[in-house]
Amino acid sequence: MRNYLVTRSIILFMLVACKQTSMQTDMVPPVLAPFSGIDTLATNDWWNRGESVIVNIKVPREDVVAFGLYTVSNNTLKLSAQLFPLYPNETREVRLEIKVGDTWEEIQKQKVNDLGWSALFRVENWDNSKDIPYRILHGESASFEGLIRKDPKDKTEIVLAAMSCNSNHDRGMRENYVRNINFQNPDLVFFAGDQSYDHSEHTAAWLKFGLQFREIFRNRPCVSIPDDHDIGQGNLWGENGKVSIAEGASDGGYTFHPEYVKMVERCQTANLPDPYDPTPVGQGIGVYYTHLNIGGVDFAIIEDRKFKSGPMGKIPQLGPRPDHINDPNYDPKSVDLPGLKLLGDRQLKFLEDWSTMNENIQMKAVLSQTGFACATHLHGSKENRLHADMDSNGWPQTGRNKALEVIKKANAVHIGGDQHLATIVKHGIHHFGDGPWAFIVPASVNDYYSRWWWPADEKAGLNHDPANPLPWTGDYLDGFANKISLYAYANPDSDSNGAGYGLIRFHKMKNTVTFECWPRNADVQSRGGKQFSGWPLTIKL
Repeated sequence: MRNYLVTRSIILFMLVACKQTSMQTDMVPPVLAPFSGIDTLATNDWWNRGESVIVNIKVPREDVVAFGLYTVSNNTLKLSAQLFPLYPNETREVRLEIKVGDTWEEIQKQKVNDLGWSALFRVENWDNSKDIPYRILHGESASFEGLIRKDPKDKTEIVLAAMSCNSNHDRGMRENYVRNINFQNPDLVFFAGDQSYDHSEHTAAWLKFGLQFREIFRNRPCVSIPDDHDIGQGNLWGENGKVSIAEGASDGGYTFHPEYVKMVERCQTANLPDPYDPTPVGQGIGVYYTHLNIGGVDFAIIEDRKFKSGPMGKIPQLGPRPDHINDPNYDPKSVDLPGLKLLGDRQLKFLEDWSTMNENIQMKAVLSQTGFACATHLHGSKENRLHADMDSNGWPQTGRNKALEVIKKANAVHIGGDQHLATIVKHGIHHFGDGPWAFIVPASVNDYYSRWWWPADEKAGLNHDPANPLPWTGDYLDGFANKISLYAYANPDSDSNGAGYGLIRFHKMKNTVTFECWPRNADVQSRGGKQFSGWPLTIKL
């Protein structure tokens, strides 16, 4: 009898499971993706996909709210809710609550977009004079809680944590980054691009990124901007939104469907303050360049790639690829031709206007994807020396100098990533040292296409400081003959394979900025915790 009951229970369980599986298989997605072959893990009948090495998409329903990102600007809260994919029979409604005293109060509802599974809350007349707990709710049991911080305008030091290049060669969690950065307690966290390296599966990779880093931005404002890998390309010259048809996209434009690109930008940037000029570029792709004031430090957030010219067919090819130059004897003027764009006229106008803004602003910084110089020599391996790389913002040189002129006019520093090599540079425009300071932060994971600063003659530049522990600093010309003064670099031979993050301290009363660069495996709470050689460096504005 006992065996009969056990057998009967097993059969009933299997019948229920088969019925549930059949119901899931037979479900009809309410929204079909306008693209095919990309983002397959999270679109259409996503529930019929097998297991993914990126992330487990089929989470318990109480975990379906993955994370949220927010900023507050001009008394407007913008909070983007990121969910795991929803089944057709699940509500697309998400709710935002804030805690008033001991009571949670609902303040808004929004609809989740089936492409990318995000929703945006926009709350005007926000009181930024106090910390306010929030939570994002879905259905009966899913929630994500955090804290909307008050504006730290009374602090004398504003701290920014900056990261980039979260390679998928390591799909583990990021416990040490979370522990260190939360201990250092920055006022703002900035992800400079390449949050995803899974080109054709952004939603799954973005969810994985969120699980890795959400404990950093759960309780503080966050700026995340996509770079080339995020939108599915090895390199990007956006050329005002045109369609790219060349392998490697060096003809300029976007390879993937515009709705995929728009989905990526929506998920990563919807929480940013409203764009300076929201007019879309080609294919209806949006823009997000804007600025954000945190405690009297105003951050211009720009898009390095969207308006940049592609090199193919516009300049002579001087290497094995249209974007690479191997001949150190070429004429740099031959690739700096009229009509080539870097930031584009629209963003230059924005930066010009921003440079004159002074109300409630004590210091300024520009945040973007990559650096305005080709401050690398060895690419991918020590055997691969590249003279000049047009993926950097060192090219086109005229566009680079226009950008640096206005950044200098604003008396701002520049913070970027992308290069897989941390550097501190004092740019030169007409003369060495007459441009702005820049800190390019290291890759979070640096076991993919590492780069080295390694001059061919292995000599220090002019004006090298003999007290600098690094041998190759001083004044140099990069591969495009741009003037740069190198103050620090963290080659992958160093601690943590050169992986880590940047911490930037803005000292408002002194008008100084301290650049810190921490290895991935450092313990900032330990007396023995050390930064990369050459850091920290404090500069005067």
